[in-house]
Amino acid sequence: MQARDPEFLTPIRGLHPGPVTLALVEPNVFLRGLAIDTLGFEQRGSVKTRVAAYVLTAALALVCSLPYPAAAAPRHRATTVSGPTVSAAPGTLVRWSMPGTERCGMNRRSWPALHETCYYPVDLLQKPGLIAITRSGSGHSESARISVEPFNYATQEIDLGDIPQANPSPEDLKRAGREESLLAKVWTRKEGPARFTLPLGAPARPLPEGRDFGSKRIFNGKPAGQPHMGADYSTSQGSHVRAAAEGTVVLAEDQFYSGNAVYIDHGGGLISMYFHLSEIKVKAGQEVKKGDTVGLVGTTGRSTGAHLFFGVRWHNARINPQFLLEDPDKIPAVGPGTPGATTAPHSKTSGMR
Repeated sequence: MQARDPEFLTPIRGLHPGPVTLALVEPNVFLRGLAIDTLGFEQRGSVKTRVAAYVLTAALALVCSLPYPAAAAPRHRATTVSGPTVSAAPGTLVRWSMPGTERCGMNRRSWPALHETCYYPVDLLQKPGLIAITRSGSGHSESARISVEPFNYATQEIDLGDIPQANPSPEDLKRAGREESLLAKVWTRKEGPARFTLPLGAPARPLPEGRDFGSKRIFNGKPAGQPHMGADYSTSQGSHVRAAAEGTVVLAEDQFYSGNAVYIDHGGGLISMYFHLSEIKVKAGQEVKKGDTVGLVGTTGRSTGAHLFFGVRWHNARINPQFLLEDPDKIPAVGPGTPGATTAPHSKTSGMR
């Protein structure tokens, strides 16, 4: 069944710069009994005290006017009180590259930078609004914001026919619930060191264009409980499905909705997943390398034909995997002199499930 392609967001031009980075001084000064007015005069007291007030006021003005490298000292620290804003749609990605970057922060979480670059994934179910992000390294930190903009993903009506996933029994629903509980542990695994670089390897060769990410689906007239969290690839039955990067297989089993499924932890908070396989070629706990065969394309689970479902969760955010399969320099960035851009979804739609 055909569905219209989603309307893409129009890029928003103009990244809005914030205030400059200032050096915050923590002087070990204790002035007792002073009442200094806005011009630096002590309103009562000796000439010596007035001179001290002048000196302190002038010193503070001088330090705050210096650029950070000149003002920095062992007792100084640098921060950015606010910063630029870049727009993004739910299910997309923003990057921030700067020499010396060591750590990244978002949504009260932090993680190591990937080759001096921070990547900030915006979950598909993230509501519109502002998200504060940070990067730090070389003794200072900076902040910026992601403005999450509304995006209307396509709606698909799909006829599943008379399969168990179309009309699950109470036992089927209990099984699906147990599988969700098991997956919750996968999503909250402790993040180890990253074992991948970008772009990721193609999960199939050749890899056709991915479709359907984020689509709202109606199965046999009933809306699905959540949007489509991955991309579908029209690959032929029995084709090899390959690991997108080195990692550890954390789950490999038959699931009610996903069919034969494989989940791989690549470190750095990245989990990749491969669904609807006709065969699983790995087992939980197995170490795999980029390009290793993990299964064969099939149509198990809630599926209407042979295809590969490929999805990713990065720092527990569900994003379009296409962003990780392409040149990372194409990902809209935060930084001086970078034009503002809207990170827009680019997955088309099909009738596949």
